[in-house]
Amino acid sequence: MPTNFDFLKSDPQFASFADTAIAAEQTYHINSVLSVLGCRQAMEVAVKWMYSVDDALVMPYDTKLVTLMNSDDFKDIVDRDLHKRLEYIRKVGNDAAHEPKYITKDKNKLALNNLHVFMDFIAYCYGENYTETTFDEALLADGRGRPSLQDAAVSTPASEGGLGKAPLAHEGGVGEADRGSFEALINENERLKAELTKRHAVRKDSYVKKPIDFTEDQTRKAYIDVMLEDAGWRRGLNWIDEYPIDEMPNKSGYGIADYVLFGDDGLPLAVIEAKRTSADPAKGRQQAVLYTDFLEKKYGRRPVIFLSNGYETRIWNDKFYPERPVSGIYSKRDLEKEFNKMKDRRPLKGVKIKDEISNRYYQKEAIQSVCNAFDVRNRRKALLVMVTGSGKTRTVISIVDVLERYGWIKNILFLADRNALVTQAKRAFHNLMPNLSLCNLSESKDEASARAVFSTYQTMMNCIDDTRDEKGNRLFTPGHFDLIIVDEAHRSIYNKYKDIFTYFDALLVGLTATPKDEIDKNTYDIFELESGVPTYGYELAQAVQDGYLVDFVTIETELKFLTEGIAYDDLSPEEQEEYEKTFSEEEGSLPPSLY
Repeated sequence: MPTNFDFLKSDPQFASFADTAIAAEQTYHINSVLSVLGCRQAMEVAVKWMYSVDDALVMPYDTKLVTLMNSDDFKDIVDRDLHKRLEYIRKVGNDAAHEPKYITKDKNKLALNNLHVFMDFIAYCYGENYTETTFDEALLADGRGRPSLQDAAVSTPASEGGLGKAPLAHEGGVGEADRGSFEALINENERLKAELTKRHAVRKDSYVKKPIDFTEDQTRKAYIDVMLEDAGWRRGLNWIDEYPIDEMPNKSGYGIADYVLFGDDGLPLAVIEAKRTSADPAKGRQQAVLYTDFLEKKYGRRPVIFLSNGYETRIWNDKFYPERPVSGIYSKRDLEKEFNKMKDRRPLKGVKIKDEISNRYYQKEAIQSVCNAFDVRNRRKALLVMVTGSGKTRTVISIVDVLERYGWIKNILFLADRNALVTQAKRAFHNLMPNLSLCNLSESKDEASARAVFSTYQTMMNCIDDTRDEKGNRLFTPGHFDLIIVDEAHRSIYNKYKDIFTYFDALLVGLTATPKDEIDKNTYDIFELESGVPTYGYELAQAVQDGYLVDFVTIETELKFLTEGIAYDDLSPEEQEEYEKTFSEEEGSLPPSLY
């Protein structure tokens, strides 16, 4: 029987993912979890197929699906709407793997629809003979095209009622079925690369985009519900839809809040105001404020506000910070932590700094500068430029100590680009803040729920989706960390690992020993600072003047090798043998002194 993905079979170059897409639709009436996992698997293989055939896609540092999808190269190829469709498939696929009971037919249908749009895009940009197709929901009706259980080509794990065939390549490689490894896919398509890269370059600008224009109700079901489930919220338990508001300044005096999220104490934690995908989420701001005013009056606690159109989500805690974008809805644990912080938080002006951690004048100035940026100036980012040997680590440990004692932070993430720096930082924190629970994520994930987590960037990227708490919920949710410390912030980490900083909604402190006039403008932009003006700077000249460091001395010398070269006869027998193995006698292959 026909399916919406049969058109892929007409082009042999789509063979690596065509059958999986077809099977995902065929299993729609057998098992929605099975079908959603098939959508995700087909999408993953198709994304990796694109990397294997298009020179415009440069392989990023990791081959996980989330990394491939969020590279700048990939985002340049797919438009915002299509990328949102792919994100939906990825997220609902993750939910199918971890929380299969929340997968519904509606979610399954939308995953298939989004997958079809993606496959149509691939067929147009890379296919040999493109014929436009539209998604036909009638093909899903009454189980048409449905296979027997034995014929299904995708599966969930056996523990979830799966069929035990072609397991999902969950955030990893292509899968072990008939496709082989990702490397094999790349090798297989090497001969197609030049032709398909050229074909895509010619066709990309003429592709007719298929924008998402959902109603508010469709937006809620398709995207906001998925965000809530992904963050561990449970409808009817701590998440209430269409909550009645009995006092509104309108003729009826009545209103309905789209979502209200509650804590274990029965008090409201957040109000979510939803808008359709094509609308600015800010349009719901005034409504949300009125709902929040009512709930504060009723319960004695003012909830946090979220505004979302499915594409963009914003958080507004009007007691402390202006409205800002976030990557997703906070989890219950995150919001409860926020309310505990609001209760404990004290002003940071004139903070008491422990001399046993940092006792030099410039360290204290740096700490107070960060505190002023966060409190007085209401910023959420700070950059410290401090010369090597001036005690950057001690300074940032003091910042953590102060912010913790004054109620501003609970959970900390320390990031560095090398394992040695991660280990060194963890040791320093252990010595100076012995009561703080610590975890080096690069060594073990068993203690990932510790208050302070130390990690390399790549390890953290790999753990965001896969690390779970004791209840099986995602541990590293957008609001999990209250402070992120970035060591060696002058490096090009923000291009390579910027998703970490857009995913987590946290205060950010960057450390670097690079002189302020040598840091690229991009770094200052990340910290929302004027170029060349860090939050605080302490450079070598001042450290030398203060007597804390000594200046460097330049010694010039002339190397005999550069002026006289090397004579073959002067080499030892061992060196002559090594030379014979290294150089040939062809013109241009010998050093000039040896001709």
